[in-house]
Amino acid sequence: MTSTLKIANYALLILYPLAWFAPLLKAGFILPIFGLTEISVISGLQSLWESDAALALVVTMLAIFVPYVKTIAIALIHSRLLSARLLPALTWLGRLAMADVFLIALYIVIAKASAPTRIEVEWGLWLFTACVLASLFISALTPHRRGR
Repeated sequence: MTSTLKIANYALLILYPLAWFAPLLKAGFILPIFGLTEISVISGLQSLWESDAALALVVTMLAIFVPYVKTIAIALIHSRLLSARLLPALTWLGRLAMADVFLIALYIVIAKASAPTRIEVEWGLWLFTACVLASLFISALTPHRRGR
């Protein structure tokens, strides 16, 4: 099972960057003459940097750096290059990344409530959410598997 966790964790090193560039949602006006704009983590961050740098910094940390550093640290633990005593802190970091998924969902609910906008959830939101959840599960299962 440890090798399965290793492989799953290594897969996240590829899937996270894919999820950052994948379309999270399409947004636009309800009227059909206006096209919908695809929004990804990266395009959303680019827009956010232009309007609110402080919030953009927080979201960049939660959406990109925290999950990726956590994934690298778990890989180092699996390779026995880092102490497993760091797992509780890494699990906590994973919860911060999950907060980012919650914020995206909250934005979708708020946008759908305001007319005349149209929001369509895209496959990237599901991929990003799956990456964050997989990372949480991998870190939760790692201590149990390492002791056996």
